[in-house]
Amino acid sequence: MRVNRILLSSSLVVVALVLQVSVLARLHLPGAVPDLLLLTVLGLALVYGHVGGALVGFGAGLLADLAPPADHAAGRYALVLCVIGYLAGLVKPENGRLKSATGPMVVVVVAAIGSTLLYAGVGALVGDTAARHVGLGSLLFTAALYDLLLAPFVVPGIMALARRAENDPLAETNSQAKKPSISSGWLSGGTGLRIGGQRGGLGGLKVKAARSRTARAGRIKGVKRL
Repeated sequence: MRVNRILLSSSLVVVALVLQVSVLARLHLPGAVPDLLLLTVLGLALVYGHVGGALVGFGAGLLADLAPPADHAAGRYALVLCVIGYLAGLVKPENGRLKSATGPMVVVVVAAIGSTLLYAGVGALVGDTAARHVGLGSLLFTAALYDLLLAPFVVPGIMALARRAENDPLAETNSQAKKPSISSGWLSGGTGLRIGGQRGGLGGLKVKAARSRTARAGRIKGVKRL
């Protein structure tokens, strides 16, 4: 990944995680908690593609696994967001620009339901049965509803920031300045020098030939006078 991608993704992920832990998790809404971190990964994946989305999702999930008050095995949410980021990157729009809001909203709903199911499935494999006690159906409905309501305020802004970082004019200027440039004027000047040198050589040969003919003529005339 490029340096600007890493810096932007890291900043957005940290801000989203802090807001989710310190604000959204303390609202005590019924059912699931609005997943601002998931929406951040989706917004970046829709611009960076499947590879960038998977990398951002894995890093964001691992940070969420290690950040307090995490109460699950490390790597569990990293796996979930890595898969979600990869799949969301596969439906990346052309040039990272949205033609309509319908597609991203469908992606958000599918990602909210898919991440909840995948998280619960991984939890069942490691012996975590918390989803059964809360109610999986309620978690799926509230997760999709909260993320869908929050998405219009998060996903477009993140995509705009990611596109702006991708089209950084300073980076393009620096890359163009590093490329070696060949001036046509330098070539023409060099050619002119070479041609001038050749002309000078030809002129010298002509002068030498004229002098030799003059000397021969003088010798011939001298012989005739003798």
